[in-house]
Amino acid sequence: MLRSGHRTLKAIHLASTLWFVLCIVYILALALREAGFHWWVIFSLSGYSAFLISLLITLYLFAIFRGVSRNQNIEIEHPLTSTHSYMVFYAAAPFLGGVAGCLATIGEDKVIQFLVGVALGTFATTFLVWVIVDPLTGLLETILPPSSRRHRAERLTQAKAERERKQKEHQQLLDDILAKEEQDRLHWQQALRPQAEKLAALLKTDAASIRQAERQAVDIGLSAWQLGGITCMRELRDMALVISRQRNDSGAITDFISYWWDGIGSWRSPRLVT
Repeated sequence: MLRSGHRTLKAIHLASTLWFVLCIVYILALALREAGFHWWVIFSLSGYSAFLISLLITLYLFAIFRGVSRNQNIEIEHPLTSTHSYMVFYAAAPFLGGVAGCLATIGEDKVIQFLVGVALGTFATTFLVWVIVDPLTGLLETILPPSSRRHRAERLTQAKAERERKQKEHQQLLDDILAKEEQDRLHWQQALRPQAEKLAALLKTDAASIRQAERQAVDIGLSAWQLGGITCMRELRDMALVISRQRNDSGAITDFISYWWDGIGSWRSPRLVT
């Protein structure tokens, strides 16, 4: 029964919104016509703005349809605007404005004056209810009743506490990840020290033994990949370069390791990086 009422309310709101847009289009078209524009110009302007109008209506209806499905917590803070009677009044405001405009123009001889009265009544009532009355009523509901203010304060406090809790959880998760990475790095520094020293020695290999040195470096890199992936490989390479620089005070060190390991796991040499 409750879902059926919500669907009916949404249908009323959709129909009243379409009626409101139709009245606005009629007023604009009539104003352009009276200003001397030809009908083909008016239709062209309407065609270009059709997409924008549809987008705005869609966004507006999405916001309103969410408001129609308010939960009990919001009803406590909005004892008037969350009632079914008020929501029906809100959704049907354009129709009520049209009826008011119809009653105000009874007795008009010209049909066009009657239609203008209906359209203006729709526009004025809709603007008054949707733009002025409803926001002001909702604001007063959250300010004046003590129960509404208290519940809103409690809800905001709970929401803040929940955000802080999630933030702490995220921070704790990040700290755990960083601690795990640091623990792995220290473990690798101890476990990979012999391999790092071998790599540092291979960097000093002469041209005649470069192929054999490359094969040995590939085996070491493959072991590092199996041990801890690309992160472990980077740590091992950095260790090897540091050791090599410490042993070679006379000249610069060429990083052959980055090229030797190309293709191991996700390792890519610098010449292949785009």
